[in-house]
Amino acid sequence: MTRVVVTDHAFGDVADEAAVAERHGAEFAVHQCRTEEEAVDAVRGADVAFVNFAPTTRAVLSAMADGAAVIRYGIGYDNVDVVAATELGVTVANVPDYGVDTVADHTLACLLTLLRRLSRFDRIVHRDGWCAPRDLGSLPGFASTTIGLVGLGQIGLAVAKRLAPFGFTVLAHDPYSDTETAAAHGVRLSELDELLGSADAVSLHAPLTAETDKLLDAAAFERMRRGAYLVNTSRGGLVDQEALADAVESGQVAGAALDVFDPEPLAPDSRLRVLSEVLLTPHAAFFSDSSLAALQRLAAEEADRALSGKPLRCPVRP
Repeated sequence: MTRVVVTDHAFGDVADEAAVAERHGAEFAVHQCRTEEEAVDAVRGADVAFVNFAPTTRAVLSAMADGAAVIRYGIGYDNVDVVAATELGVTVANVPDYGVDTVADHTLACLLTLLRRLSRFDRIVHRDGWCAPRDLGSLPGFASTTIGLVGLGQIGLAVAKRLAPFGFTVLAHDPYSDTETAAAHGVRLSELDELLGSADAVSLHAPLTAETDKLLDAAAFERMRRGAYLVNTSRGGLVDQEALADAVESGQVAGAALDVFDPEPLAPDSRLRVLSEVLLTPHAAFFSDSSLAALQRLAAEEADRALSGKPLRCPVRP
């Protein structure tokens, strides 16, 4: 019998997924796997697996039915061994476009909060009753502020679109983007070193790969403009968190807004938890009623294609 499973999820229900399974006469099971062992047991013999953060290793993929498909809830798929999947004949797909606007909105909120020093003003007023705006030093206007986007895919472009009305100068580093697309969004492409040295705030929108792992390390923070800000709503592994804590403590980085971490949840003893200049959100940039509904609908539609023997809309390859 055809089998469809959800290895783990964070939704209110899985009605769309259950409906697809019912439409194809498939057995349907929902789990909350956290370990490889749990995931192996959950997907054994499955034709389709919906995966959120469960480790989808070679062992897990090997337990699935021949010609199976893995549908990753979301954009990133670093918890799925795509190389092993390809070797085993398991198709992997993601949902790259469900929450572009929501993540871009969250990113913009983080950037504006940092650049206008809202958290610092708030703390001082709560603690001391009042302050003079000049007490926090120079505060450049947006028209004289440069934003650097590392990654200019769908989300990076959506952020650039949101930045435009404020008058920011926007640089971007993305080896896969082209000058024409960037210029159409008011963005100038640059090398990473130039971006780090010029930007008043750096926002990360790159995938996590072997090449981008710890892209922002101690050396990168030293190359940043002193007193710049960092926003990461992409992948926690892009940032060396200890190096970032050092950079914030030294003042090299004025502050950061982080929505993603490595590992997640953020370690209880992480220095980032006690740094007042670091804003922390719990991997929530994707979260809105509309984005979650779109995510489940698009994932279910992809599963329907897999079960119908049709080409997947968003296949992932090594």
